[in-house]
Amino acid sequence: MNTTFAAIVASIVFCAVSYAQTPQPLNPGDAPVAVPTFHCLGLYWSPAGGAADKAVQIRYRRQGTSEWNEALPMRYNPIPKTDEDLADYRGSIVHLIPATTYEVHLALAGTQTSTNLTATTWSEKVPIGETIRVGNRDTPLAITESGTPTAWRVYDGRAATIDVRHRHDSCITVNASHVILRGFTLKGAGAANNVSRRPIGAIRIEGGHDIIIEDCDITDWGRLNPKTGFGFNMDSAILSFSAELKRLIVQRCKLHHPTYDGSTWSEPVYPTHTMGPQCISLFNTAGNHVIRYNECFSDLDHMYNDVIGGGSNGSFRGSPGHDSDIYGNFISHCWDDGLEVEGGNRNVRIWDNYITQCMNMIGNAATSIGPLYIWRNVVTHSQSKPGAGGMHFLKMGYATSEDWMTGHQYIFHNTLFRSDEWLPVGGFGGNRIVKHTVSRNNILHVRTADGRSHSDAKQNTDNDYDYDLYNGQVPAGCEAHGVRGEPIYVPGAGFDATTRIGRFQLTPNSPGAGAGQPIPNFSDGYTGQAPDIGAHQHGVPLIQYGVGAKQP
Repeated sequence: MNTTFAAIVASIVFCAVSYAQTPQPLNPGDAPVAVPTFHCLGLYWSPAGGAADKAVQIRYRRQGTSEWNEALPMRYNPIPKTDEDLADYRGSIVHLIPATTYEVHLALAGTQTSTNLTATTWSEKVPIGETIRVGNRDTPLAITESGTPTAWRVYDGRAATIDVRHRHDSCITVNASHVILRGFTLKGAGAANNVSRRPIGAIRIEGGHDIIIEDCDITDWGRLNPKTGFGFNMDSAILSFSAELKRLIVQRCKLHHPTYDGSTWSEPVYPTHTMGPQCISLFNTAGNHVIRYNECFSDLDHMYNDVIGGGSNGSFRGSPGHDSDIYGNFISHCWDDGLEVEGGNRNVRIWDNYITQCMNMIGNAATSIGPLYIWRNVVTHSQSKPGAGGMHFLKMGYATSEDWMTGHQYIFHNTLFRSDEWLPVGGFGGNRIVKHTVSRNNILHVRTADGRSHSDAKQNTDNDYDYDLYNGQVPAGCEAHGVRGEPIYVPGAGFDATTRIGRFQLTPNSPGAGAGQPIPNFSDGYTGQAPDIGAHQHGVPLIQYGVGAKQP
């Protein structure tokens, strides 16, 4: 493990604050808890003697092997006025192998207190029970019959189209558990005579848990708001308001071209919040979701509000929900946030996404619980309205009140890529408020040298910025090991819109090449003494996004 980085993590002092969530809040002396996904474990522990100046060190290994690996230490951060935090210490192990059991060792720094646990990541193969073949239809399909954990019920829509022709609000409704929706082509959701402001969903999840939506193609959804002339806000391809929904997996779907256009912040007159359709919207669900390998896109005449998002932003829940992963997606065409990850963000992990043609690439205002991890994403072409520049890589800031800014965030190895002149004008929120944030190894290439790579708002608290490559303004005293300059990419660098393959590596003589700080569990794959700054390490394969992607 890089001891310098571990020491930095251990030394950062957060506001002494406290909260918890399912299964039950942990008290000092309770056994730790692990919440798995395919590639990650969310960890929770409340050891006796925990304090802001004592980090929890993490080691892990595959069961049956001898070599231990280091993970990023966990910081003490109980949150007041809620039990949604679950434990005093929270953190994640990432880049794990599916269907694999891991041994984890946790140790409270400076003490003899330690503990062990084992946890198994999700399998990518679930046991299948009955399969129901669905044919073409022009009325909604209601899924109300559940499978079981040992016999998932498959609704097979391959070669079938459900086109409700804007006579119904949904193509499919789901109120069941352990079900798989596979291979559907869905069109025409959103009844033309429905002028309610409540969003509709081409797939609307009304209840249940353990739901997989895969290999679907959803288009032409949404309704026209007669008062605005734009699409109704948050009409979605996939939608849920269910507080019980947990373990939703959306994978290898194409969600594209809604029926109506969304408005910009200047329509009719600035400042008017954007309004319009979205691809995936989740509101205060029970979390533990995975959204991966999807393609969410459109065109300038059919723009989104956010691409993937929901609510509530100023809350201890929000979207996507705790212990959730969003990775490997191609995201484009919105007038607000490409990915809106806001609210609690307790062990929420965002990596390996390509985000383009959005105003803010990732919205993270606010993070009330955390930790939120954002790493290895590539963003480009920030635009706020036709012909006008956009905003920021990360939105940052708060939702309704600074009181929600109590969680911490880790921002590692991301790239703001210049494929044209439409770079974001700001890195971390321009000059919006930023709190409890660690930044390492990011290419923060903003549009002009007068722009802000890092915020310098007077309310900023408890931030640590270093080892970034930046060309904009940064606060005095930060980036002691950072590199001021602009990246030089290898010949042929960029993104192929046809194949969804990207190459974003630096040349060996570029500023930032070999100048990063090794981060345990996040900087794997480099050779030499230090990793490259940015999302794409030299010597590793090209990056695939969307339906053809997979984890290395």
